[in-house]
Amino acid sequence: MVDETAHRILWTSSNMALLGRIATEFETTRPFAGLRIGVSLHLEVKTAVLLLALKAGGADIVATGNYGTSQDDVVAYLNDQDIDARGSGSDSLERHLGHVESVLDSNPDILLDNGADLARRVVDRGLAVLGGTEETTSGHNILARELAPHLNFPIIVINDTPLKALVENKHAVGQSTYESFCRITNLMPQGKRFMVVGYGWCGRGIAHYMRANGAEVTVAEIDEIKALEAALDGFRVGAVATLIADADVAITATGVDGVIGVDELGLAPGGILLANTGHFDREIDVPALNAQTAERIPLGDVLARHVLADGRTIDLIAEGRMFNLAGSQPKGNTIESMDMGFALQARSLERVARDHASLPHGAQPVPDDINRALAREFTRQMGNPV
Repeated sequence: MVDETAHRILWTSSNMALLGRIATEFETTRPFAGLRIGVSLHLEVKTAVLLLALKAGGADIVATGNYGTSQDDVVAYLNDQDIDARGSGSDSLERHLGHVESVLDSNPDILLDNGADLARRVVDRGLAVLGGTEETTSGHNILARELAPHLNFPIIVINDTPLKALVENKHAVGQSTYESFCRITNLMPQGKRFMVVGYGWCGRGIAHYMRANGAEVTVAEIDEIKALEAALDGFRVGAVATLIADADVAITATGVDGVIGVDELGLAPGGILLANTGHFDREIDVPALNAQTAERIPLGDVLARHVLADGRTIDLIAEGRMFNLAGSQPKGNTIESMDMGFALQARSLERVARDHASLPHGAQPVPDDINRALAREFTRQMGNPV
């Protein structure tokens, strides 16, 4: 299995040219020498390429995955490469949270965070770190609201850059959600009515990719400006409570808890399929669904049918977790898109390591010079001289 995983990582790394050049540079510049990076991030093949690049830069790495998305063979491979990786795809939530705590027990100097799992606990435990990065919208929301008064270190939010929004969130999440839906369900989207909840960058991509492949798509969005954009893009727009009654499939992409809650579940038609692509598994109120369930019927590795007390059935993918990474045979976002996303991570972590004292405390966007340099490189990489 390790050889097979090594071959998957070879294929992946050979198609991540941006990160490959950075790793080669890091072997010489060693920006992380003497520093430990604590990581909470989906442990899959593309993440492995990033962690190996950071190791090439001298970092000592202690890493855990996110709940339900760790790939066991990748965890084993990383440990074989002298990267301390913890976690399993079968971990309970309690065991996963124990891994997160154990990363902080190792006293990291820098955080590579996803969903503010590490930052929240650094604040709670009063730990000292130089700074870090945050990958997601969900994490940004926590950092900018709940944790903002308590952050005495800089955190560069990778999601707060137009590069991640365009390359990864819109195009890659749109593609991977479409592909994962087809692979997991073995259904064709043509003729089906999809409700996409949220018209941020991820929701935009999902809506456009589903429509481009024959689905009838509506968009549930409470932000007036995003709702207008969706309407101008040709989608019927409304509230979840209005649109769900006519949906065959509902996909959430908001970073907000309970957007399909008990009231919306009560309005859902029998036979609807629910799925989530947001970071946390709380966008669909799965406990509320379970409370209404008279019988749960497994339909395969990650599909389950909930037969409700009133006779309706609601099917759910991956227990409400991010189904393009928690689903069966997960691929996640495209290799090239994550090349951009993880190049942003590598350069931002380098900036924290070298210049943390000059950065303001709290959540902040990727520095403009990093954005522009990587945009030029990626455009050239696609065969366009700029």
